[in-house]
Amino acid sequence: MAGHIITIIGGKGGVGKSQVAANLAFAFTAETRGKTLLLDFDQKAGGDQNFITGMSSPKTVRDLSEFNGAIDPRSIMQFVTAHPSGVAYIGMPSDATSANSVDVEGLGKSLKAIPNIFPVTIIDGGSELSPLTLKALEFSTLIFMVVTPDILALNQTKRAYSELITLMYPKDMIQVLLNQAVKGHPVTTEVVSKAMGKPIFAAIPKDDQACVVALNQKKVAMLIQKNSVFSKGVIELVRKIVQKNVLKTLEKLNKPTDTNAAKNVETPAMTKDARSSWTDLKARIHKGLIEEMDLKKSDDNDPKAQIILREQTKRIVVEILNKEDTKAILKSREDMNKIVKEILDEALGLGPLEDLLADKECTEIMVVGPSKIFYEKAGKIKKSEITFTNDRQVLNVIERIVAPIGRRIDEKTPYVDARLRDGSRVHAIIPPSALDGCTITIRKFPEERLTYKDLVKFGSVTQNMADFLRIAVEGHRNIVVSGGTGSGKTTLINILGAFIQSNERIITCEDSAELNFPQDHVVRLETRPPSLEGEGEIDIRCLVKQTLRMRPTRIVVGECRGGETLDMLQAMGTGHDGSMTTVHSNNPRECIGRLETLVQYAGAGLSPKAIREMIANSVHLIVQQSRLDDGSRKITHITEIGGMQGDVVTLQDIFLYMQRDIDKAGKIIGDFQATGFIPKFIETLERKGYNVPRGLFSNAAVPKPAAPAPASEATATSAQQNAARKVKK
Repeated sequence: MAGHIITIIGGKGGVGKSQVAANLAFAFTAETRGKTLLLDFDQKAGGDQNFITGMSSPKTVRDLSEFNGAIDPRSIMQFVTAHPSGVAYIGMPSDATSANSVDVEGLGKSLKAIPNIFPVTIIDGGSELSPLTLKALEFSTLIFMVVTPDILALNQTKRAYSELITLMYPKDMIQVLLNQAVKGHPVTTEVVSKAMGKPIFAAIPKDDQACVVALNQKKVAMLIQKNSVFSKGVIELVRKIVQKNVLKTLEKLNKPTDTNAAKNVETPAMTKDARSSWTDLKARIHKGLIEEMDLKKSDDNDPKAQIILREQTKRIVVEILNKEDTKAILKSREDMNKIVKEILDEALGLGPLEDLLADKECTEIMVVGPSKIFYEKAGKIKKSEITFTNDRQVLNVIERIVAPIGRRIDEKTPYVDARLRDGSRVHAIIPPSALDGCTITIRKFPEERLTYKDLVKFGSVTQNMADFLRIAVEGHRNIVVSGGTGSGKTTLINILGAFIQSNERIITCEDSAELNFPQDHVVRLETRPPSLEGEGEIDIRCLVKQTLRMRPTRIVVGECRGGETLDMLQAMGTGHDGSMTTVHSNNPRECIGRLETLVQYAGAGLSPKAIREMIANSVHLIVQQSRLDDGSRKITHITEIGGMQGDVVTLQDIFLYMQRDIDKAGKIIGDFQATGFIPKFIETLERKGYNVPRGLFSNAAVPKPAAPAPASEATATSAQQNAARKVKK
């Protein structure tokens, strides 16, 4: 008949769980007249059991964890230290480094075999739910939580108990031992039982004298103080376990399986009915949670307060779940962990979006109502399996995003632009404007600031093009970054901004602050929507006008989409060289037309020709950023504005990206080409002392792609000649 493992843990240190564990092992041997194994798994107090039992352990649990052979009655003897009473002992290394290097999985293999050798195994599990302790609990039949009549100890024990319940350990498997019990103490067994939510299994009286004598003689109290109050309490505990067949009853319970093993098994997709039951359960728990605590009083700016709040909320969620009949829905520890995490994320975070936000490969998140969540990876849009509970939960997430930055969203103003703490851009729109429910679009901000080296590595630009853009920025050329939605304009302007010298004063103007320059002297300005009364609105044009009075060296406007374009062009042409902005357009020629249209929004009454002349005199370069069909982003044009010829603004392509083919995987194949023309402003920069290598504008220095085979020489020459001509319309 297989034996049983009993693990003794404490909610905190100093509750006497090590003494209880040691004496319990000797009491079992005395009462059952059978062999008992005592294992020390307390990594924080390695060597304490050696002191308590007076037994020296030549080999430790670390040695056992590294043993590759089969564990049987013969092989186990090389690790144990035997006591004449019948107790076998394997201790923990007293050295902290050795204790922390115990192979948890290796020890798990031994724990699987040990019940076939010893009728009873007692494990000192320490006062923390470490991976080693959790491994012991997986093979245990009974868990004893030792607590003393102390408020702090009781509170920490409740926390550990909640964690074990969250990990799907049955309540009956976890029993509470009140150690150092004193008659007349304010913290009685009834107080402890009420606080823990279950009756005390046994109380061991306080007996300092017997325990101190035993420790001084380095022997367990069961051997030298057998008639002491403490020893009798331990013996009564053993008799209760044996006489009531507690271990045989508990072995029938459905215990949780190994978490790591479960992770390697693919979880089948939920059926429609199962998903509905899951959603209904979450809704009931969330409703009960709102009734139990006020989640709106949390301090979002205090990380420590957030951690404490999450722990408090987790305990309440577990308590509410324990009152529900969840057997048909929560069938494993993973299901329990999953639903607790989902409820906490919805109550305190951004719900199902938390996992997508944590995924570094995910670049964009799109929510269409509560049941549809899409995300972008590697330039491709996919649908997520996770969903919100209902539309109210989506609205709660939106409100949680906009509240910290002083924005609002309601039926009167059903849309908002906002940002997350990490700088990710958020747009939300709600009914009645959004017909299918609340809609959220999140453009994730990269954790690490991208540099031009990253663009070169990604194949978005060549080294020559990056060097040329650096020269242009350092040389105070005015640059317009042009591109479609999601093409990477903001990312590119962030990289270009990093080229600005650190001794210059930079002022940025944005609808939602996304620009993050590395320089120290940066002034960041952000627009503000109107109040409920329709007053107090601050738009981009107002901010651009304010910058002119703030002694800027450079002005960077996140995006020109209205009358601010006129003010931006005037600033570029009147002493603020080196300024930058972005514009929505599909190519450099279209960018000129777009700028012309935006200037007219200012209502200044300028003629089209006057506007074009302003553009030609103010803007030096147009950098076209495009998102190709395969999801990749590349700089397809770097174009110089050459001036006016008649009524037309002349454009001169300096670098181009030429698509040549598409491979079987749908990946676009192409290469970057220098047209051979040298920008006019290069001579101006050279007169100022800049050394600009002419090799930048030669295709000889541009690396050639590996496959497929390059186009013929005649075709390449013809393409360069066509690209080099001035574009006129």
